[in-house]
Amino acid sequence: MNTIMRKSVLGIAGLAFAGGVIGGPVAAHAATPTIDAKPVAVVHTDKPAVDKGKLIPHGTQGTQSRIALDDEQTANVKAIIAATKKSDMNERAAVISIATSLQESKLHNLGHLGDANDHDSLGLFQQRPTSGWGTPEQITDPQYSTTAFLKGLKQVDGWQDMPLTDAAQTVQVSAYPDAYAQWEQQAADLVAQYWNS
Repeated sequence: MNTIMRKSVLGIAGLAFAGGVIGGPVAAHAATPTIDAKPVAVVHTDKPAVDKGKLIPHGTQGTQSRIALDDEQTANVKAIIAATKKSDMNERAAVISIATSLQESKLHNLGHLGDANDHDSLGLFQQRPTSGWGTPEQITDPQYSTTAFLKGLKQVDGWQDMPLTDAAQTVQVSAYPDAYAQWEQQAADLVAQYWNS
């Protein structure tokens, strides 16, 4: 199934996983929560990162953002990488997962944010219990939420070779489909730094 048709089907019916893990639209939300994190650097690049190999197969898209990470965020990066390895997926999957979490929560494992909450979105990936991602307790567990995201990614034909923002958007079904691209370089750098540690 081509990507355009897949997006249309996903927008209407949601992802259906073998074994019934998730049903219904996945993380279809209108906005990401407001986080007090400002980019510390913005880099524009149109060329692939030569030293990153397959971490960025097409090169980054557009202006890149970067934030400084605290200990909690770094621990969440390591949790995403550990869950990726446990799922028998490669570094590219970890880059997509980390970039997605950078966009959705700035790598914070968010609980309910009151009036600032986007529907019932929770956790690193802003997944929604009402969309079938799991219970609030599951979604706010970094291993569970990453594994759920990766199960969705595995269902995307050709995810390994498509632009990061397309792969992430096909799983997340965000109202801001191009927003994931800005975090690709930082995500690749984090995977290069922590994959073997």
